[in-house]
Amino acid sequence: MTTALGFTQEHGGPSASEAGPDLGGMITHHLADAREWELPGFALHLPQWEPIHLGPLTIDLSPTKHVLLLVLAATICAVVFIGVARAVQRKYTHNAPSGPANAAEALVVFFRDQVCRANIGHGADAYVPYILTLFFFILTANLLGLIPFMGSATGNISVTAALALISFIVIEISGFRTLGPAGYARTIFYAPPGMHPVGAAVMLLVMVPVEFLGKLTKPFALAVRLFANMTAGHTLILSLVGIIFVFANMTFGRWGIAGASVGMATAISILEVFVAFLQAYIFAMLTAVFVGLIRHAH
Repeated sequence: MTTALGFTQEHGGPSASEAGPDLGGMITHHLADAREWELPGFALHLPQWEPIHLGPLTIDLSPTKHVLLLVLAATICAVVFIGVARAVQRKYTHNAPSGPANAAEALVVFFRDQVCRANIGHGADAYVPYILTLFFFILTANLLGLIPFMGSATGNISVTAALALISFIVIEISGFRTLGPAGYARTIFYAPPGMHPVGAAVMLLVMVPVEFLGKLTKPFALAVRLFANMTAGHTLILSLVGIIFVFANMTFGRWGIAGASVGMATAISILEVFVAFLQAYIFAMLTAVFVGLIRHAH
């Protein structure tokens, strides 16, 4: 029999616990969503509500660990930026802000000028609040995943898919409002002007599925990129730490392996802080790019 870590155990041989720890199970348990939140010394069991039945659909609205982390991220963003806005309004009405308010203003101006206006063009200021909300919400959720006893909600494909779906709706509605019904239809049913009717028909037959799938690949790319990067980073860190337990029974060299594992895990954790900022920025920037593309389609 082969254990989860690849140790081979013959019949009558050592037990699975003697062969080695279940590193794969430990990583999966940390990354997966759960009905309980393991904190130092105890586990917080979350309430289980009765599901809602809507015909053939059954909707379970019971809170999970990742749901609470999303609520926590939203609360942190709201508290921080409401406080900054009030400070700016109260103290810096006629003077340039300083301290945290100055840093917040610099970020807002950067996203307005270098992300929204640069990629969306005319009317970009209307999208600044949404793009800023995306960035800071995803960034906070990413950073919470680096804190012990927390978890990475953005390492859940359901979470990233929901964020991508919201961006998809914003993108398509933006295109519809800017181009009108006829202009929006041409983002799917398009043939270059001046073509022979037969050639135009062939072009439409080929390009309509491509254009339609192109709309779906944008949110798919947003969801998978954020999910894959956050999951990969946490998997790598947990794997490096788990090496300590895999070689814990070694007679010689285990302290060297432990030191090397901790050192590499620390370096990857520092890198993950950069990745948390980078992935939040990429998600927000690409959303602005996609809005700009559909508003200036063809």
